[in-house]
Amino acid sequence: MRPYICFLIMFLASGVLCVTCSSFPTKEVWALITFKEAIYEDPHLVLSNWNALDADPCGWFGITCNKERQHVIKINISGSSLKGFLAPEMSQVTYLQELTLRKNNLIGTIPKEFGMLKFLKVLDLGMNQLTGPIPTELGNLTSLVKINLQSNGLSGSLPAELGNLRNLSELILDRNKLQGPVPAENNSSFVAKIHGTNDSRTSVTGLCGASQLKVVDLSYNFLVGSIPKCLEYLPSSSFQGNCLQEKDAKQRPIRQCGPQPSRSHQAPSLKHHSFKDAAKHQKASKPAWLLALEIATGIMAGSLFLVAILTAFQRCRSKPAIIIPWKKSGSEKEHLMVYVDSELLKDVTKFGRQELEVACEDFSNIIGSSPDSIVYKGTMRGGPEIAVISLCIKEQHWTGYLELYFQREVADLARLNHENVGKLLGYCRESSPFTRMLVFEYASNGTLYEHLHYGEGSQLSWTRRMRIILGIARGLKYLHAELEPPFTISELSSSSVYLTEDFSPKLVDFESWKMILTRSEKNSGSIGNNGPACLLPNSLEKRHLDIQGNIHSFGILLLEIVSGKPPYCKDKGCLIDWARDYLELPEVMSYIVDPELKHFSYDDLKVICEVISLCTHTDSSKRPSMKEISLMLESKIDTSVAIELKSSSLAWAELALSS
Repeated sequence: MRPYICFLIMFLASGVLCVTCSSFPTKEVWALITFKEAIYEDPHLVLSNWNALDADPCGWFGITCNKERQHVIKINISGSSLKGFLAPEMSQVTYLQELTLRKNNLIGTIPKEFGMLKFLKVLDLGMNQLTGPIPTELGNLTSLVKINLQSNGLSGSLPAELGNLRNLSELILDRNKLQGPVPAENNSSFVAKIHGTNDSRTSVTGLCGASQLKVVDLSYNFLVGSIPKCLEYLPSSSFQGNCLQEKDAKQRPIRQCGPQPSRSHQAPSLKHHSFKDAAKHQKASKPAWLLALEIATGIMAGSLFLVAILTAFQRCRSKPAIIIPWKKSGSEKEHLMVYVDSELLKDVTKFGRQELEVACEDFSNIIGSSPDSIVYKGTMRGGPEIAVISLCIKEQHWTGYLELYFQREVADLARLNHENVGKLLGYCRESSPFTRMLVFEYASNGTLYEHLHYGEGSQLSWTRRMRIILGIARGLKYLHAELEPPFTISELSSSSVYLTEDFSPKLVDFESWKMILTRSEKNSGSIGNNGPACLLPNSLEKRHLDIQGNIHSFGILLLEIVSGKPPYCKDKGCLIDWARDYLELPEVMSYIVDPELKHFSYDDLKVICEVISLCTHTDSSKRPSMKEISLMLESKIDTSVAIELKSSSLAWAELALSS
């Protein structure tokens, strides 16, 4: 009898276990699958085992369930290069306690529906590309202990509702585009009105209400006003890089953040009015002789000022355009004073080093470097993201010719204006500390080289590569044929092609520094140190125009784009030497196509191979112009929607994202 009872108990227990396993909420599985569907790029395939037919998600990558395996309580997928949107349906994962998706490429906004996750303790979406405001609904998540939204593109004001989070100990919001004051206290009736209630107990106290805050980072935003007294215990680094009314030198210039809020919202005092009225009365009661004397004095002063301006103007016109005097200072150290024709840079924006330092996060956000320069990424309020290229040279090595070439280069780059050419936003020239920088508009998708050779080549379908080629060709045609004088890229390669979010190419001449240094070394001996030198503008060497070199480089670049191989390899040598055996033989021409490409157009390939052969012809006189090359490509390559849909069953996704 006893064995029978034991067997019965085991049977009932297993039945209960099966019921428990099969009772996983279908809405949570559906919410997770919806999240996966909103991710359109998963290069590391971390979501590959998220199977909609699997009713138990507890074994999926990044998922943690409770002990009873009844609910998902944690989602942690960090540093996986996921690109896509945050699905609002995630709010249906009702018992979620931790959502960590930091260091991916998520775009779009933070859904307000996340305010329904009442058990959420950790929300970490830092280091993505999220935009839009921080939802005020997050103030409903009273269990939250940590919020990390750093290094996104979040805008709007800092929600005062975050003060409702009594358990919040970490608030990390640095490196966004948040504006307005740091909320301290809000009127309870105003908040009640917002929420549609007349309950007098409803209140939002701003960040002063979050009494458990221990770690706060609001740096490198565009906040104004003053730091609330309740947060003064925090280190100053928590607030640097804003426009706050503090003595901290790490604040942005006030003009970057808009008008400062008034310190008091009260009406002007009676005392103020009395002074104003007294001033009016005093002005009205002046005697006539005093008024006449003031008028005569004003006329004389104005006349003298006008004469001084005219005299200065005449002297400026009679001087050479550029004067470089060398002189000795009190310490017997030689230094340089350069006066340049004011017309040269009059239409180019000049940035201060401090505002660029703040925008580039203390010059810590390095995205590229070479022996000659360092490239930083930054964010300017109300404008595009920027790429700042800084020259690596010591002040004692800076010569008169370097300064002249720098200014000429700035003026030359500033005249470029085309959708496929990187736009120069301005420059920085300061002597203390010594600084020479160029500021470009930033293209957010990195360089073409990175996409082709760092494992992201799968993002570049054949049609997308053809569009990039056509864009580069249009940019070069503009530089060579539509500008007077023409302009050439110093070192045309996939590293000088930056891609926007929709993969539109932009040519950027970051290597122009090398040209400056080379020309300086060649001409530095012509400037003496024993007296002033006077140089006319036409005595300066013009930018070296290597149009044929650009055309040859364009041919190599085409080969790099279609093959996915670097232009030079230690094992195989130059890419063009390897490809010559295939370029003119139709039966083996397809061998040069990138193996990662599942679909390509043979007709397009024949055109590309023909252009490559023409551009890399050993006799430079037989190479076509960029105008001819661009016409050949645009007339024979079809990048229409119909072609894309025909070539790939997944094309609709790429087209939807690029539109």
